[in-house]
Amino acid sequence: PIVRCLKKSGHRVHFLIKENFYSVIENNPYIDKIHIFKDMNSAIHELSKEQFDFIADLQTNYKSRYICWKLKVPNQPFSKLNIQKFLVVLFKYRKLLPNQHIVDRYFEAIKDLHIQCDSNGLDFFINENKLSESVKSYPLPYIAVVAGGSYYTKKIPLSKLKEIAHHLSHKKIILLGDQQDNEDLSSITQYVSNVHNFCGQFNLHESAYFIKNAEYVITSDTGLMHIAAAFKKKIYSLWGNTIPEFGMYPYMPHPQSRILENNHLWCRPCSKLGYQHCPLSHFKCMNDIDVSVIQ
Repeated sequence: PIVRCLKKSGHRVHFLIKENFYSVIENNPYIDKIHIFKDMNSAIHELSKEQFDFIADLQTNYKSRYICWKLKVPNQPFSKLNIQKFLVVLFKYRKLLPNQHIVDRYFEAIKDLHIQCDSNGLDFFINENKLSESVKSYPLPYIAVVAGGSYYTKKIPLSKLKEIAHHLSHKKIILLGDQQDNEDLSSITQYVSNVHNFCGQFNLHESAYFIKNAEYVITSDTGLMHIAAAFKKKIYSLWGNTIPEFGMYPYMPHPQSRILENNHLWCRPCSKLGYQHCPLSHFKCMNDIDVSVIQ
């Protein structure tokens, strides 16, 4: 929304992004020019030619702050609340965090421009040229389940995926994720006949197309969860070691969406990001979630 609102207020908008995230914004009509970050020196050299009036630093790490300093352009960093998040992980006191989504907090970075959020939700623009015919002709209906994730403790475990599949045995389910998820979940179709494992088979735009056309979406705390929110899908989001209070829950999705989490654990959240294994080896934050509410 910050990009959309800037553009609609009459500003020219440039966006600096790493190459592996380029596909997220490549088709966004509200961005006038995309700059690919390859290394610090070339990024500064390229950006210095643009003579910007203002920089909204939504990343706020040492690289982004260094770029702002070198360009000598008025800028505003975004507060990531890292200290508060650290204290919440340490003491489990969630009220230290503001009751505000990160999308709305991003607008702090352009407060000097006096631009407000338009409350129209997220955007994701599918590049139709990147869709195969098999994707566009895939038969409806189906439920999309996002099986991927950047950390193990944020993913829906195989045992829970099987439980969801048995609970929704009358539905066709497709799994979305990357190639590593495909290897981890290759055995699931041996246990449940209504699941089709598409992990690692499609690009981001094809996965987004499946999300857009799904009856509803079951997902953990992932990027595809936010794409589902952009399409106003009904979302059942399952939360493992992270918590919605970090501000990254689905933003303005379908009103029937539900957040599913285990709030009876003293150990949660154990990290603001995640781990490659449960530190206590029980993974109850995911394993004990009641999925019977999914309809």
